[in-house]
Amino acid sequence: MAVGLIGAALALTLAAPARAGETPTAAAGWELTPTGTDARFRGLAPVDRRTAWAAGSKGTVLRTTDGGRSWRNVSPAGAGDLEFRDVEAFDARRAVVLAIGEGEASRVLRTEDGGATWTESFRNTDPRAFYDCMTFFDHRHGLAMSDPVDGKYRILSTRDGGRSWQVLPSAGMPDALPGEAGFAASGQCLVSAGPRDVWLATGGGATARVLHSADRGLTWTATETPIPAGDPARGVFGLAFRDRAHGIAVGGDYRKDQPSPRAGAVSTDGGRTWHGSATPPPAYRSGVAWLPHGKAAALAVGPTGTDLTTDGGRTWRTVDTGSYDTVDCTPDGSCWASGEKGRIARLVRKDRP
Repeated sequence: MAVGLIGAALALTLAAPARAGETPTAAAGWELTPTGTDARFRGLAPVDRRTAWAAGSKGTVLRTTDGGRSWRNVSPAGAGDLEFRDVEAFDARRAVVLAIGEGEASRVLRTEDGGATWTESFRNTDPRAFYDCMTFFDHRHGLAMSDPVDGKYRILSTRDGGRSWQVLPSAGMPDALPGEAGFAASGQCLVSAGPRDVWLATGGGATARVLHSADRGLTWTATETPIPAGDPARGVFGLAFRDRAHGIAVGGDYRKDQPSPRAGAVSTDGGRTWHGSATPPPAYRSGVAWLPHGKAAALAVGPTGTDLTTDGGRTWRTVDTGSYDTVDCTPDGSCWASGEKGRIARLVRKDRP
């Protein structure tokens, strides 16, 4: 197992308050967990310190209930040709996974028994649609988004925890820019905060935009970000909102031989305006998550490393060089990351597992 040193600032933000008489830990780092697969996990849904789900290539879904010490392969039967890019989990038994692709390759499956059995609850029949991401406001209400169809992003809605889905009317959706689309890179191109607010990240068009809805996807407004676009490989790849107001956007150019300047942006007004990070991540980043037990610290991840901010996304510094596609943290203080070659890691304090 590999542990990348992340440092005192992260550890103190991450960790629960020390017990009386304890000295706070001086360091924390990513600890790789044994997954037994080489699948690429762009979908990640930690529930708490012990329970997490991961969804990835070759129809692979994994679940742990012991903090990552072991992972159980709970992949849906016959799903080997599907590309799972997002997973939303409610607990150790209930989870929803999204498969991406053109036409019928885009599907949603749901389990209520820890992955022992799965039920397909949606299969896209429109060859023009390509679903990228999904998010849930609570255990019942959720959305999924598709790249533009007839010039507008298509939004899928559920009111029963993913058991059934309906396409929402497009009247309240602004027109997409020419060439604009979402990126199914980390399960974070559609994110929510609170009972009704949701944000959608875009790229590929002349500008990289974030769309916001305050009514669970019925009406939307679009705002430009300073993250570069103008190419199918550039734009906003991941979003994280810690409440209705404070958000971070990360992205860049996913091609290895291309630089990614201005790869981070911050909003303090619910996405109405975005300002570029004064010191952005140094390279393309696809995933971002706010750290628990604080209001200003967050992690961003990508193929070339992990970056930390302790000032709400204004400045970033690289703290680990391992490859990850997505990152997420739970209210009880656990953080997880996943990516290529079966990599799933949890963030641990050096003095405490």
